[in-house]
Amino acid sequence: MLNIGCHLSLSGGYEAMGKDALSIGANTFQFFSRNPRGGAAREIDPKDADALKVLMDEYNFAPLLTHAPYTLNLCSHDPSIRKFAQDMMRDDLERMEQLPCHLYNFHPGSHTGQGIDVGIEQIIEGLNTVMFDGQKTIILLETMSGKGSEVGSKFEELRRIIDHVRIDDKIGVCLDTCHIYDAGYDVVEALDEIVENFDEVIGLDRLYAIHLNDDKNPFGSHKDRHETIGNGSIGLDGITRVINHPRLRHLPFYLETPNELDGYAKEIAILKTKYL
Repeated sequence: MLNIGCHLSLSGGYEAMGKDALSIGANTFQFFSRNPRGGAAREIDPKDADALKVLMDEYNFAPLLTHAPYTLNLCSHDPSIRKFAQDMMRDDLERMEQLPCHLYNFHPGSHTGQGIDVGIEQIIEGLNTVMFDGQKTIILLETMSGKGSEVGSKFEELRRIIDHVRIDDKIGVCLDTCHIYDAGYDVVEALDEIVENFDEVIGLDRLYAIHLNDDKNPFGSHKDRHETIGNGSIGLDGITRVINHPRLRHLPFYLETPNELDGYAKEIAILKTKYL
């Protein structure tokens, strides 16, 4: 079975997101932990969280994915921004203990001119500050496009972070098809080689989720512009190879394409026909 969902809004609550997912043929979904530009998180209603858990059990949902706000930057040159990011992430992780989802994805950050080595050191320091013994949640480093001073556009950069995280069993990776294509990993022409390279550098046991996006820009552009499935430079055939790859097809896939619910429903229906 194809485990696939999309990004949904938390505005109606947790159970409502589950129902929205079912309405478009999805069996999982992703949502922001709070406003994507930062700010206070909404209070969790235990009854709402429990209702989502019942729905997930009844319909055999794949793992859900929580996405951190875009403003979270563990490796800014500004210490106050790094501290804000740590406080926000720690709060998110503590709140996630109340929810039936235990994957938390974030953009590793932008070193803002400090250099990649300093950026990686600060990300490691931030993660080791916010993670706590006994946490249920697995934190996922997202593969990035290499735009500006982003950290995480190379598998080796993510490996360096993973190697120094204290709670080793609670760190993994979310691979974004648009981002890695922009970063110079050709998922269209060399998917097998990329999967093998990921396994050699990071290990496929660290890969927990895939953001399934087409790309508005050409290969290697380092720009990060998502496109609807089949209408970008990766194309439907390229995306189809990803969801059917024997070493990836068991994973949950999350659409982040520029769509509303009806558009996601159409993409999910198409991809289900392509899943072998």
